[in-house]
Amino acid sequence: MDSRHRNGARPLCHRGRHWCSLLATIVSLIAGQATAQIDLDRDDPCCDVDDPRVVWLGDTPSLTFVEIAAHVAPILWFSPDEPLLRDLRTPEQIDIPMAFPFQDDAGGPVVYYRVREVARGAETGPAVTPVPDDRGATAVHLDRVTALDIDFFFYYPSEEGLGGHVHDVEALEIKVVVLRQPRCDECRYGLAVVHANALAHGLSWYDNTLETDEYTVFPLTILVEEGKHASCTDKNGDGYYTPGYDVNKRVNDAWGVRDVMRTGALFTGGFESWLAKVRRPHDRVLPPLPVDSRARPIVEAIERETGLDYPRYELRPYPRLADAHAHDDPGIIRFVDKGHDDWPTVDQELAIEDLAGWASIEDFTESFSVAARFDDDFGVSAVFPLLILRNVNEPLSGGWLVNRIYLKDEGFRDFGYNVIYTSSASRWIDGYFSAGLEVDREPDGMGGETKRTSFTTETGFKLRGNVAHSPVSFLSKLTHFWGVRVGVRYKGYKQFNEIGYVVEVGAGSF
Repeated sequence: MDSRHRNGARPLCHRGRHWCSLLATIVSLIAGQATAQIDLDRDDPCCDVDDPRVVWLGDTPSLTFVEIAAHVAPILWFSPDEPLLRDLRTPEQIDIPMAFPFQDDAGGPVVYYRVREVARGAETGPAVTPVPDDRGATAVHLDRVTALDIDFFFYYPSEEGLGGHVHDVEALEIKVVVLRQPRCDECRYGLAVVHANALAHGLSWYDNTLETDEYTVFPLTILVEEGKHASCTDKNGDGYYTPGYDVNKRVNDAWGVRDVMRTGALFTGGFESWLAKVRRPHDRVLPPLPVDSRARPIVEAIERETGLDYPRYELRPYPRLADAHAHDDPGIIRFVDKGHDDWPTVDQELAIEDLAGWASIEDFTESFSVAARFDDDFGVSAVFPLLILRNVNEPLSGGWLVNRIYLKDEGFRDFGYNVIYTSSASRWIDGYFSAGLEVDREPDGMGGETKRTSFTTETGFKLRGNVAHSPVSFLSKLTHFWGVRVGVRYKGYKQFNEIGYVVEVGAGSF
């Protein structure tokens, strides 16, 4: 087999310095160390690339939206007890995900794509050439583009379990870097997948995020949760969810895949292996890979080893919201409305320094918490990220470090500040520990006041819940999570001189 078409993982820099240059570019983007260049200067054989993140190499200066989507599209792997497949016995009968009910039936599975954002380089000329009547035919000029954000959407006619409803749309976000090799005629351009974010139940904290590496197998496999259809990355495509491997960002909060959720029961806050069922080889649907896809040997190996003829889903551009409004079922509109209706957005220029941040961008709207506080006095507290606008994930345990300030006592004259460590931001129950200072002001009886500053520590547990599917779901318009913190507070440094209880009730993850 020609080495330029292999997708198997090989040792780092196995092919020598010419390959190290390319690998360093991708790794630097993932690590946030933008030290390499997008334009790669490599000697022949410049097509000899073993890293699977490079899903396409070629001499074509432009690709259409649908061609790019096909190169990075995932394998979908369903639970053996998926309700929408309960009457099916062979892979050829799999018909999910489906086309939206306001579109023509494809006679088989359908996956939607959206090129949400295109980041251009410094070159002049258009980054994309639209085709008004056919979004999929829109051309992306690889000689002027640095990166792309591509979203995939999966429509299911219903979901089961807690908060089950008619219609369901799940999503996968992919970040792609465009590589250029000016000295290489045959493989002048390339596409490398550096980041995959599989969404789960509409909360950013639950996202299953994978920063890809040389051991990631493409086409990327997505495990589909039974009944609820949340998506989860499966880095090596073995059909098992392994926290820290299949998902390597925010592992404590990542949802994983919890097939038992279909029963409507909530068994635990964190992921446990028994929450996910073992996948069977024939419960997969494959992407429509282009003929020049570097991942074709993997797909061919799957079919050869199983002896099965798997269905290929059809790729369609994500529809405009107006199409859903024209449908006779108004209940589907909120599932189709995913923003960015007039895609793509084209950035004027994204420098290499910005590209590293783009590859690991996080945007949590629920990182700020406000609560009523009760200890020996009444007060209010606020919790916010350690770096104000950026959360800090403690790397050894996977927990979070956050700031907390509180005001209490008469006229809120007392002030406290501490740093909290908590193991997660989304589990239904988890412990916490904090340390900091408290300033206690009291009248001195002579028109002034005394001030005492004490070192304080606190430990306890936090109970939180997503109220979106509860009788008080209207509160989710402010924030999804509401909860109670119960702890024991200690004052003193060398020895404790005060011990008391603390209760906080309010909104927010932390």
